[in-house]
Amino acid sequence: MKPINYSREMAHKHRVPSVLSLPYSGPVSETVPDLEEAVERAQNFILSQQNQEGYWVSELESNVSVTSELIFFMHLMDIEDPELTQQIVNYLFKLQQEDGGWTLFYGNPSHASFSVEAYFALKMAGVSPERPEMVRARECIERLGGVPKCRVFTWIFLAMLGQISWDRIPAIPVEAMLLPKGSYFNIYEMSSWSRSTVVPLLIVAAFKPVKPVAPELAISELLPEGDASLKFEKSKETFTWRNFFLCLNGAVKLVGKCPWKPFRRFALNKALRWLLEHQEPEGDFGGIQPPMIYSPLALKAMGYKNTDPEIVKSWEAILRFLVVSEDEKDIVFQACVSPMWDTAISCNALLDSGLPVDHPQIVKGTEWLLTKQVTSTAGDWRVKNPNTPPGGWAFEFFNQLYPDCDDTAEILMLLNRVKFPDEEKIKYEFDRALVWLLSMQSSNGGWGAFDQDNDNRLMNEIPFADHGAMLDPPTADVTGRILWFMGRLGGYLDHPRVKHAFEFLRSEQEHDGCWFGRWGVNYIYGTWLVLSGLRSIGEDMGQAYIRRAVTWLKTHQNEDGGWGETCLSYEQPELRGQGNSTASQTAWALMGLIAAKEESSEEVQRGIDYLLKKQDPDGSWWEDEFTGTGFPQHFYLKYHMYRQFFPLMALARYKKSLEGEYCG
Repeated sequence: MKPINYSREMAHKHRVPSVLSLPYSGPVSETVPDLEEAVERAQNFILSQQNQEGYWVSELESNVSVTSELIFFMHLMDIEDPELTQQIVNYLFKLQQEDGGWTLFYGNPSHASFSVEAYFALKMAGVSPERPEMVRARECIERLGGVPKCRVFTWIFLAMLGQISWDRIPAIPVEAMLLPKGSYFNIYEMSSWSRSTVVPLLIVAAFKPVKPVAPELAISELLPEGDASLKFEKSKETFTWRNFFLCLNGAVKLVGKCPWKPFRRFALNKALRWLLEHQEPEGDFGGIQPPMIYSPLALKAMGYKNTDPEIVKSWEAILRFLVVSEDEKDIVFQACVSPMWDTAISCNALLDSGLPVDHPQIVKGTEWLLTKQVTSTAGDWRVKNPNTPPGGWAFEFFNQLYPDCDDTAEILMLLNRVKFPDEEKIKYEFDRALVWLLSMQSSNGGWGAFDQDNDNRLMNEIPFADHGAMLDPPTADVTGRILWFMGRLGGYLDHPRVKHAFEFLRSEQEHDGCWFGRWGVNYIYGTWLVLSGLRSIGEDMGQAYIRRAVTWLKTHQNEDGGWGETCLSYEQPELRGQGNSTASQTAWALMGLIAAKEESSEEVQRGIDYLLKKQDPDGSWWEDEFTGTGFPQHFYLKYHMYRQFFPLMALARYKKSLEGEYCG
């Protein structure tokens, strides 16, 4: 099969600063800016980052597995590009830790899956296994427990590349596509990201493709005893859902070995139709890396050629996710892109900081957002919400099938503030987005990100689901943001949906006063958004339950005046609110306290001083830590804009609150 050819300009079309760029290295100011100066610097910096088309976007950093898997994908798809391969090699070596491995997030110990994938990708790229970095990597992988400690997604790639048997992979029968929408287990009971990943994997698993690497590139040294040790351990208790599903998995695999599969072709065709219907016109699948990778592999398994338009477009979409370093020596494959999110929050932060509502750059950014509103496409959300027309916004450049509630609420906050020449058009678009957002409320009063009532907890017990993120249940942080927006509208405070959401948030408060953060790390994020939502709808911020949240934030302030929280707080709740101070998390804590009318407190003053001291002369801030969440415990993100617009937002809110004008 011929390799795919492409224009290298595609990789630069949406170019953003690379993860490998260094923090500000210009002249260091010897004096700490005052509040006015810091706000002006931050404004100018953010304004300077706007793309000429009107949007803001910066790199969405994750772990190295996303980029390692591009090497696997290229091999499986017969794509040859020596220059791109070398750029990936350079990137992987730069992210290698001192102990030889690769990590889940900055500052965390090395991780078995990501280390195995990076090592294998480097070896496939032609790096000698005797190179010192590779020797250290092998030693680290051995200490971590090797391939048996890797996640299922790593095993799937190893199976496709001929390193382990497909028999070691949990059963993923494509006949699952035939389950009706109303059944307890069907693809629409999965989260949107799982659904868009699982459907192509159903096709891949049905064919069990194997394209082995050359013998000298294999990783037999990581599997000295073969793959016999790759198995799922049962729970110690006899009767658990995990044990039940493991037994069911064995039975399904046994039945799957039968040559007679009367429904296989029908199921494959249904999965293929679903896949093609869910490809964006621009080529994207689901807007995130896993379906972007697995969907072309599924099409290939079904007989599609690299020259077919569906695969050509999918490769072009992948190239748009690449981040090229300034010297073009390194390249990163992003797990996702965040232009809607970055644009909306940038504009809201700039408005908070005092820019006029008709500022040309803010109007231009908002006009760009309006061109991306989902107004004619009914995505998967329609399965549980069939009677509502579309109207929300997605997260990425091209993802019309998966608008989300968080982005929609943030963008609606912006639309409610900006002054446009054509007010009638804005009102029309605003109203239909509001109708869509309200309709997405779940039965317990909260909002999830992409779907309603997506909380079938047994989904996470399926052996395939070892990442624990098969669901998209309502969360406090998303619900808090939506109440924050609703409060700004004023007239909706007595709306039954607002009251129901309030009850949900009350029920979600932790015993020590904080709230969980699903999409940001972690309890600092959740607590900020809930307090902002409660203040916005007019709640009495002096009530005991709110004062417990205030006390929690205050007692978790670091000695340097900032706040920080490690990603480990998701698996070790005793670590909540603890971690190195970061600009973004300090801003969240400050905005939470300001929402609770604590702007004159000593803790807030110390936090503001921290941000002032940490601002670079160009108006930016720097942080190494990951403060965004993909899948708790399994996948974390570093939004490179977080350390810019959230501190500006916090400084602006502090300034206005002292002047008697709360801008929440």
